[in-house]
Amino acid sequence: MYARLEELEAQILEARAAGTGDAEDRRRADEARARLMPIPGVEELLNGWMDGDGLFPEATAMLTDQAVRPPQRVRPGEEARKLYRELVRKAHPDLAQEDEERARREEFITRVNAAYARGDAAQLRELAEEWAAGPAPERRPSRGEELYVRLEWLDRRKEMLTLLAKELEESAIGAMLRLAPDDPDRLLEEIAEQLATQVREREAELAAVLGKD
Repeated sequence: MYARLEELEAQILEARAAGTGDAEDRRRADEARARLMPIPGVEELLNGWMDGDGLFPEATAMLTDQAVRPPQRVRPGEEARKLYRELVRKAHPDLAQEDEERARREEFITRVNAAYARGDAAQLRELAEEWAAGPAPERRPSRGEELYVRLEWLDRRKEMLTLLAKELEESAIGAMLRLAPDDPDRLLEEIAEQLATQVREREAELAAVLGKD
């Protein structure tokens, strides 16, 4: 319901901005819509590209009504093309027999592709040396090291859960639930009913702004 309220708020502001054409109304509408945009995933952050303001082209296009322009392609040099061909021939994932080895090759080829897309011959040379050296031998930790790592993880987990519990207790809903310790479920139902009423009110407001019955 909170998500629905935020979406309705953005739609109302966008409808008003479309009706008035006012720059300030347009700014408020853009800000409301931007707040609803999902946070990019790790892969998007690592493999995407940003402009000078730290925005992805899709976000810039949304805020400025401009078309998304793809990044300028780089034409790799002869050395980069040669290194790329050799690395793909040697490290292609289809050459693997086991799942673990295939995963290693896929991760490696991803880096090879990225370096080739940039035309980075120096990086490709480093990758060729890395592949020639082979995978680093795996050293199994001792029993004591395993126990230490597990204890460290449990300690961090306990600290995180303690902070999370404190945040939940201090939140608005946590404070309200403390007022009704005997029937917290009923209180949550009342909160949901209030939110449902707000949703209906905002839907009616949006319909009025759009000129609908």
